[in-house]
Amino acid sequence: MPDTDRPQITLITPPAFDLAVFPDQLAAVMDGLDIACVRLSLASVDADFIARAADACRVIAHARDVAIVIENHVKLVEPHGLDGVHLTDGARQVRSLRKDLGADAIIGAYCAGSRHDGMAAAEAGADYVAFGPAGPSPLGRAEPVEYDIVEWWSQVIETPCITEGALTAELIARFGPVTDFFGIGPEIWGAVDAAGALKDLLKGL
Repeated sequence: MPDTDRPQITLITPPAFDLAVFPDQLAAVMDGLDIACVRLSLASVDADFIARAADACRVIAHARDVAIVIENHVKLVEPHGLDGVHLTDGARQVRSLRKDLGADAIIGAYCAGSRHDGMAAAEAGADYVAFGPAGPSPLGRAEPVEYDIVEWWSQVIETPCITEGALTAELIARFGPVTDFFGIGPEIWGAVDAAGALKDLLKGL
């Protein structure tokens, strides 16, 4: 990290957005705060839309010297000049994708609350692992990731970790000392001022 032990921010896009509007929102957030990485996280199965979204967000991220990764759509990484891929199925594909994408590509793996999956992903060559959700959520895992897992990871494993999912200012203050990154997106995009909402979330750091 550049100056302090303050966790860096991975900015996660909404699962759906208006290409005529969202790029400006993304740019406003990135101009208001230091962002380490953008993650394109789309629910769409429209290949043309995903490709156009990837291009639009890449232009904004790279203009600010920020890396951009895409969830799962590995085949879009190289054609659209993205920096890597975020895998939502843990360690399963990490080793093979490292061979396919090369040493310079960013490969991250979401490992829910599993220490075992996180270690497997790190050993397979992941650049980071993500744990979550940090707070109660009706989506994904039924229960939040245990604080002790993230704390243990920060003390024992060199591979950086991201803490994400259902974050609040209180949870960010709690996990701040033991995580390398926070993955933030759904928590802010519903606000009129997304950059202001992100600043409020981070006020306890």
